Amino acid sequence: MQNSDALALTAALLAAAGDLTRRIDEGVRARGFSDVRPAHGFAFARLAPDGATVTELAAHLGVTKQAASQLVDELVRKGYVERGPHPADARARLVVLTERGRACTRVAEEVAVEVVRGWGNVLGEGEMSVLRDGLGRIAPYGPVRPAW
Repeated sequence: MQNSDALALTAALLAAAGDLTRRIDEGVRARGFSDVRPAHGFAFARLAPDGATVTELAAHLGVTKQAASQLVDELVRKGYVERGPHPADARARLVVLTERGRACTRVAEEVAVEVVRGWGNVLGEGEMSVLRDGLGRIAPYGPVRPAW
């Protein structure tokens, strides 16, 4: 692959990821969650299954525990998460999504499906399958982090 091809692919991937993030943010805001921003969505992705401690959330987001704690404080004030006792560690607090947080997450997922469906309309089912499979093979496994 030539350098120019690699740079063009890099630009296209970054543009697609940025556009996806922007469109999810716009869709979530348009559907009644006007007080969230993309960084909240990256936190929600970690909290959605079973909750997490602030330390776990910080590691997921690639930020300090202080920054994660400030984000959690903000999300508690807005009603998206709550802190509670940790079921396995009496010293730790578990941060979990509230019903409002789960509703916001569902809306974000719906918007993401709409965006990807639009990509499918442009590329067709075959190319979408190739794209999904190829990206699945090269994308690193692990947390999806915001670009701070």
